[in-house]
This record gives sequence, structure tokens and C-alpha cells, in this order.
Amino acid sequence: MIADPLFYAVSIPAVLLFGTAKGGFGGGLGVAAVPLMSLAMSPIQAAGILLPILCLMDLLSLWAYRGKWVWPELRILVPSSMLGIVAGTMLFGYLSAAVVKLIIGVVAILFTVHYWLTRRFGSASESGYLPKSFGLLGGAGAGFTSFIAHSGGPPISMYLLRRPLNRTEFVATTVVFFAAVNYVKLVPYGWLGQLSTDNLIASLVLAPFAPLGIALGVWLHKNVSDRLFFRFVYLLLFVVALKLISDGLGSF
Repeated sequence: MIADPLFYAVSIPAVLLFGTAKGGFGGGLGVAAVPLMSLAMSPIQAAGILLPILCLMDLLSLWAYRGKWVWPELRILVPSSMLGIVAGTMLFGYLSAAVVKLIIGVVAILFTVHYWLTRRFGSASESGYLPKSFGLLGGAGAGFTSFIAHSGGPPISMYLLRRPLNRTEFVATTVVFFAAVNYVKLVPYGWLGQLSTDNLIASLVLAPFAPLGIALGVWLHKNVSDRLFFRFVYLLLFVVALKLISDGLGSF
């Protein structure tokens, strides 16, 4: 697989995109990583390859945002995310590649539409804050979609964007949340065979792009307007999502 040029053509941008988002530029655009890689391989394999790389990124992000997260939110979100991870583990054997493509495609479409609506009608926080009890749903949903395809960004963002957090607190809290989720996921991923030798070799090949992506995200955050970047990437994500949904439906 790692001798296939298409593998690099989709995987390197996917890792850079995830790293850029974790570096503070692009928000939850890491949700595009698995859909992109799914153009060259099974989305299940793509998720397995990405997990060790994400764990490396999490260490770098934790250092960058150390001490700035909001513990009261994490006390609700992290435990509830474990329910989503357990559900994903139990359902893993019943999820075919076609079903996973459909799930990823629908999540990506929802995330894109959510972004466009908030851009059109203003920040979600302007319409009032959600009570903390909604964190149970946000955490569980993020745990499940993160387990399936590292796409926990939409559920957690839809909750935290409606909480009284400033920008730094929002980013730092998501950093801790996904660090906890990703390291817990190592156990079921290993048990389910997702951390095979082939996948780990592919992870190792792509790992150097992880710190590069984070450094790129920090630089872009400081120097580049995100308006055109967001428009391009969300449009790309929308198109890829439609392709995955079409492929998924075509497999039935």
C-alpha cells in the first residue's frame, strides 16, 4: 500500500490538515482526514493508520495549551465519551466498509452545513447557552464518531460552541478531550486488529508530517486570514462526503 502514489496523494494532505487543525487553525477540519484517505483505502484502515499519529499530535497540543482547559466541562464530556467508545467497539463487527462510508459522509455533511449556517446567521453562541446536561450527549456522540472515523469534532463543537468559553478555553478543552479519547481508543483498536503491523508501518511513514502540520497550523493562525481557506476546505469536504455517500449507497 505504501508503494501506491495515491496513498501519499491523499494521506499526506489528510495528516497535514489534521495537524493544522490541532495547531489552532481550521477548527474541526480534521474531520476531513478519514474521508480523504478513504479515497485510496478502506475507511476502517484509514482510521487505524491515523490513530497513532493523532496520539503524537495530542502530546504536542497538550503542551501548547497546558493549563488553559476548563475542567468542569471535561468532567462531563470525558466520562460520557467512554459510552460512545464502548458502543463503537461493540458495533465494530457489524459495520461494513459501506456503512462506515455512509456514517462518515453524513457526519461530514452535517459538519459542513453547520459551518455554513453559523457563517450565514452568526455564531451559535448568540442564540443562548446549552445546559451542561447536553454535554452527556455531546461527549457520547463525539466518542462514537471519533471511534468510527476520528470525526468527533462536530458533536463536541456543537456543544462547546454553545457554552460560555472563550476561544482559548474552547481549543484547550477540546485538546484534552481528544487526547483522552484517542489514548483510550488505543486499547479497543489494538483488540480489534486495527493496529496491525502494516498499519503501524504506514503510521510511521506519515508521522513526520504530524509536527509539520501542527507548526503549519500555528503559523497560519498568526499570519493568514482563514476566510478563503475555510471556504475551499469545507467545499472540498462537502464534495468528498457526497462521494463517500454515493459509494456507500452503491455497495448495497
